[in-house]
Amino acid sequence: MTQLDCISKAKELGFEGIEFSELIHDASVTDAEYAEQIREEAKRVGVAITAFLLSADFLKEQTPYLEQEIARVQQMIDLAEIMGTKVVRHDVSRGDGHTTFPEALDIFARACREITAYAEKKGIRTCVENHGFFCQGGERMEALYNAVSHKNFGLLVDMGNFVCTDDCPATACARTAPYAIHAHAKDFYIRAASSPNPGQGFSFQSTSGNYIRGAIVGHGDIDVVHCIRALQRGGYDGYLGLEFEGIEDCMLGITIGLENLKRYLGQ
Repeated sequence: MTQLDCISKAKELGFEGIEFSELIHDASVTDAEYAEQIREEAKRVGVAITAFLLSADFLKEQTPYLEQEIARVQQMIDLAEIMGTKVVRHDVSRGDGHTTFPEALDIFARACREITAYAEKKGIRTCVENHGFFCQGGERMEALYNAVSHKNFGLLVDMGNFVCTDDCPATACARTAPYAIHAHAKDFYIRAASSPNPGQGFSFQSTSGNYIRGAIVGHGDIDVVHCIRALQRGGYDGYLGLEFEGIEDCMLGITIGLENLKRYLGQ
């Protein structure tokens, strides 16, 4: 399936919206032309483009790379405007192996402020997701939000990703919910670092060494209902995107996950 195919498939499965991670197309069209195709197809099908997600790293080199990376993300904001979405998530870094988080925070805050100020002029809000280990825990996400201190900037809260840094997902959701402008439902199977290696399918480990494998939402060890309630108690009432990273057939995983989410949201 192409990204364009996924739009009608999302509608068929019962989703109200779809988000895009980067743009994937052949050389016959430009990024801008493809972004317009996405907008028109979503309009035709009748689903919202809830967010545009892109990678970024502000720590490879501070100068002049930092300026180049900020400019690149701003160019992606231009594509998001063409697509018609009102939310853009960009990363900040997975770390460079020697810069500590307190040292990096000012760099991140400056980059995020410049980007969100640019996006605000286009009616787009920007956010950073708990992603990439280095800036993934709830405490660091809250610190980043406060350091940026811009009304157009917020967080993308992914309930599953918190386990990568061994945070309690529900507690971290409660901590970050007041700053959320987008959210993801995701589930994982978790096996303790002290247990034998569970083998194939457990594709990575948490900061403390716990083994982690993607799961169908509702099948894993994340307390999804508690996380949803924590987000709601914190005032979040936006879209809830579904992510599936398991080893089961992707359509099966997405279908069951959506059925579960709809039931949880009705509780």
